[in-house]
This record gives sequence, structure tokens and C-alpha cells, in this order.
Amino acid sequence: MKHDTTSKHYNVGTIGYGWAATAHIAAINATKQGRVTAVCSSRPLDAAELSAKHGGPIKTYERVEDMLADPAIDVVDITGLPSLHRDQAVAAAKAKKHIILEKPMANSPEEVAHIMQAAAANGVKGCVCFECRFSNQFQVTKALLDEGLLGKLHYGEVDYYHGIGPWYGQFRWNTGKKDGGSALLTAGCHALDALLMLMGHDVQSVTSLSTKSASPIFAPYEYDTSSVTILHFKNGAVGKSAAIVDCLQPYYFHTHLVGSEGSLLDDKFHSMKLKADKGHWSKLSMKMLDSGDVSDHPYQAQFQAFFDALDKGQDMPLTSFKEAKKTFDVIFAADKSAAQGGVPVTL
Repeated sequence: MKHDTTSKHYNVGTIGYGWAATAHIAAINATKQGRVTAVCSSRPLDAAELSAKHGGPIKTYERVEDMLADPAIDVVDITGLPSLHRDQAVAAAKAKKHIILEKPMANSPEEVAHIMQAAAANGVKGCVCFECRFSNQFQVTKALLDEGLLGKLHYGEVDYYHGIGPWYGQFRWNTGKKDGGSALLTAGCHALDALLMLMGHDVQSVTSLSTKSASPIFAPYEYDTSSVTILHFKNGAVGKSAAIVDCLQPYYFHTHLVGSEGSLLDDKFHSMKLKADKGHWSKLSMKMLDSGDVSDHPYQAQFQAFFDALDKGQDMPLTSFKEAKKTFDVIFAADKSAAQGGVPVTL
């Protein structure tokens, strides 16, 4: 893609070269300002081969510190194992590089706090890959809410159903507690984050329970692979988010919102304001999140928003470090509740 020469230009160094990284690279290169010019991987990569594949010169590194020492790199894109996210993000911040960080930010509240502190101390901006906020499905849903067609929400549920078994790329490391963390941290975070985007971040308390499948397919998991979290919002509304990564079914991002003027169910809605027949749903035309494939996730729109915000020296909309931390605060509280057998945890 031809880059706009009137705006700024950002050289991006990607850490990790797995499934997510390849989707990130294509999306970054499709933005107006971004270009991946370096890749760091623990396994040796052929720079000429990478450059040919991604349509531009790419340097390769085997050590993160060597890539961070490159003054030509403006932004670091972290796509590797979650257990390394904190150390890599802190090192990138200290090297004065802006940061794109795959979810989860990190696997503990303390690690997230370290990342936030390092970014603030070094004046760098962050983008966390809650890219579903930029999806057509949730942009249309949010617009419907903003137009007041559902009135005031008092109940909402957004659930994540995606069986992450041996057929899925991240299974080999996802099964361990060290990198998988929990059903919420490893994948269900997308649904809980979407719920917070739609309902608001002011969560008073959470109650969560977790369990796991009896199927031998999911036996390698060292943690519970199904959880359900009930959220109590400060304004009195309640919400629910299920994170199910041990299901045997098609990928499904379930959304149901109930308000004083109507309801929404996935891509269908009813609004009293439109005076339509309450016995039938009206249909919304939008692209649904119906695949766990990273190539189907709206990274390009998210990264474009990040680079546009960098141009202005501002935090990005929707998925800055500050915004994402609010979601992880709820996730860590939920996992704490589940570990205690469903004891409510106040935020």
C-alpha cells in the first residue's frame, strides 16, 4: 500500500512471529503511517524471505534488547507469550518506544501496574489489542445505544464461546497456567471488554464461578476453562459474561442487551421508539464476529486509530493502556472471586 507522505511515519518492530504477528504485520502495513521494519523471534528467521513476504525491507533479531537498541524503531508490537509481556513492555517503554500489546496486557495486576508505570514515566503511548471494540458488530451496536433506541440499559450479557483445542494454533502454550492464565485472560476478555464498552466501566463488584469440561480433548489445561461472571454496576445495572474455551461448537460471540426502550440480541433488535411489532425482531445489517481467526479481527482499524492518536500526541480512543486497564481490573477481580468459590469481590 502506498503511504501518505504528508502524515508522520512509524517504523514498527514486532516481537514474536506466530499467528497473531502475521495478522498484525499485514494490518500495520495497511495503515497510512505504519510499516513493520523489524521482527524479533527466538527462532532464526530469514530477513530476505520475510521482506519478500511482507513487501518491504525487514531486519531480523533474535534478542529483544538488540531490536530495542535500534534508533530507527518508533513502535514495538508485542505478540509473544503473555508471561513475557510485562518485561518486554517495560523494556520497550524504557527504550522510549510506543507499544502495541496483544491481549492479555499481562497475567497479574502487579504486572499490569508495572507496564502502566513504565509507560507513564517514559512518555510512551500504548494500544492493547481489544480490537473487537473496533469491529463493525460493536460499532453498530454502540451507535444504536447512543441513538437511545434501547433507552437506559439495566441488563446486558456478552459471552465468548470458542473451543481452543489441539486444532488451534495457541493450544500448545495456552494449556499452561503460566501463559493461559484463565478462561477470561486467554480469550474471554474480549467478551467482558465488549460488555464494559456497552454498559460502562463503573463496576461495583463481581461474582464469578468456574469449571471445566470432562472431555479428554481439554484435559491438558491446568486451569478452569469455563467461567461465568456476574457484574454489579454502580448505577444499579447488572451484567453477565461467560468465557467458554472448552466448548465443541462453532465460534459464537453472544450479545443480549435489555433496556427501558427495547432489546438487542446479536444482530437483531426491537425498539419501542420505532413503533414496530414487538412480536418480531428487526434485523441489523452488520458484519458479525463469528470467527476466532485473527485474520478476521479488525486490527487495521484499531492500529489506524493508534497511529492517528500518535500523530496528535494523544492517548488512542477505546483501547489505550488506561482504558484497557479498567477491563483487566474487572478480570482480575473476577478470577479472584472464582478462585474463592464465588465470593463477591468489590472493585
